[in-house]
Amino acid sequence: VIIHSGTIIGSDGFGFATVRGVHHKIPQIGTVIIEDDVEIGANVTIDRARFDKTLIRHGTKIDNLVQIAHNVIIGEHTIVVAQTGISGSTVIGKNVILAGQAGIIGHICVGDNAVVAAQAGVTKSVPENTCVSGYPAKPHKKAKRINACVQKLPDLYNLVSNLQQKIAGLEAALEGKNSGVSADNSQSS
Repeated sequence: VIIHSGTIIGSDGFGFATVRGVHHKIPQIGTVIIEDDVEIGANVTIDRARFDKTLIRHGTKIDNLVQIAHNVIIGEHTIVVAQTGISGSTVIGKNVILAGQAGIIGHICVGDNAVVAAQAGVTKSVPENTCVSGYPAKPHKKAKRINACVQKLPDLYNLVSNLQQKIAGLEAALEGKNSGVSADNSQSS
């Protein structure tokens, strides 16, 4: 195991109970287990579990400035890139890539061989062999299509505004013709 400078292993997990508007600390009495061939970068924080263990499995590599919360389990040979945050009681599978600045909500699973793209916000479990990106994270191809559409929104807004003006003009013209037809019909009676 290699642990770089400034890293804290076993800090208190973030656990509080709120009673009548007052936050009371819940003791975090679990442990952290780091298996063989793990490398942990500088200024990483790995919180100890509330009761059981926070577990970093064999061969995992963790970059600088990563937060791993209480009760997290990270599978074998997973890569966690800088500035990623993993919330409590999350299970990360083996051979997973969590790219830079990814955020993972608590109490979910990221399946084996999954890829979470940079700056993705994971709000629900990710199936194995899946690549997700965006916020909220969704399958990467879908996220790319959505992003492409978002880039077109200013042009679409202008197009819709122009169409609304044209429709209003056409409606006014039709109303004027209909008024004239009604007047002609009443005179011929």
